[in-house]
Amino acid sequence: MQITRQADYAVRAVLYLALLGENQRASTSKIADEQQIPPSFLAKIVSQLSVAGLLQTSRGARGGVSLARSPEEISLLEVVEAIDGPIYLNECVAHAGVCVFGDTCPMRPIWCDAQADLVKRLKNTKFDSFVDGNGYVES
Repeated sequence: MQITRQADYAVRAVLYLALLGENQRASTSKIADEQQIPPSFLAKIVSQLSVAGLLQTSRGARGGVSLARSPEEISLLEVVEAIDGPIYLNECVAHAGVCVFGDTCPMRPIWCDAQADLVKRLKNTKFDSFVDGNGYVES
């Protein structure tokens, strides 16, 4: 499984804003430049993250993009799923019926457990864990 480049860019943008500090804004051009994200791609990402309630945008000379909630309230899972949709390691995790073996497949429990572990890790990883040089701490 690999997240899309768009989801990776979204994570970079949210992390950049989290590192700016509470109630701080940045222009999309500054985010794009500093995070090496194509500006037109970033505009689409910002729109999707705004619809998901993760970012706020404002126009004008003092406008820009900011977090809609504090970094400790935004999970890595929310950002990835806002862009890529729900995470599925295998199609059978979401729909057992797609497998010819259905619920009797010996691999399905492994896929389901691995997905649950991944989702839990991403859900429990909040952006405040990267602020002030804290870095990632396994939980």
